[in-house]
Amino acid sequence: MELKVSWEPERYLKYDNLRLRPALDLLARVTHDSPRRVVDLGCGPGTVTTLLAERWPAAEITGVDSSAEMLARAASAYPDLRWVAADIADWQAEAPVDLIFSNAALHWLDDHEALFPRLAANFATGGVLAVQMPANFDAPSHRIIRGLASNAGWEPYLAGARMGSVMAVERYWSVLTSLFGKVDLWETVYWQRLQGENAVLEWLRGTTLVPYLVRLDERQCTDFLAKLGDELLRAYPLREGGEVLFPFKRLFMIGSGTR
Repeated sequence: MELKVSWEPERYLKYDNLRLRPALDLLARVTHDSPRRVVDLGCGPGTVTTLLAERWPAAEITGVDSSAEMLARAASAYPDLRWVAADIADWQAEAPVDLIFSNAALHWLDDHEALFPRLAANFATGGVLAVQMPANFDAPSHRIIRGLASNAGWEPYLAGARMGSVMAVERYWSVLTSLFGKVDLWETVYWQRLQGENAVLEWLRGTTLVPYLVRLDERQCTDFLAKLGDELLRAYPLREGGEVLFPFKRLFMIGSGTR
């Protein structure tokens, strides 16, 4: 049975400045001059959606997300924008759109070779797709999570949990070049400085761990996080000044000029 994931906007926003930087880097590479309709797909708490509204004040801006908690936070903080509750896996635009912007959301969805053509079908002439996704799934942090979750003591509870995934870069190139006349695709590793006690664990609780923890009761969560925290501290030791270096790779893509 698929469990409903409950997101914690305030925990997610704890590292908002670091989570926002890839979105800013992606936005800086989007060259559409005057889109009429812009969609932030997987908008979360709405922080990035407001940047889109600032960049294109004359456009109709819509934030789309499946999390009631995230949308409530977005609507409370930014009541002047349009917010839509929908599963981004099967979302369809009400009218052709000029820009679909998606920051750190599409990696949660399966079958990207089918997903991207579905997204491209929503564009008006000259539409642009701009996407950023985590590509850190082979990092020590993520390997540790998967290893602990597959442990005999946890596997019965966590067998259905997943942290998302991305395809090989070459496969995205093939998909995107079949859909768009111009494609820009790149990766960046952000060497993030985190502060605080077991900061990597706290970062992961805002996103990656959410589908795991929802499957555990309170006592199990406490035990799981304690064991995970110990392993993460060994993999990412505290440095001088009480900070941790947490490198994080991200994948970016922009497609324009639909075929």
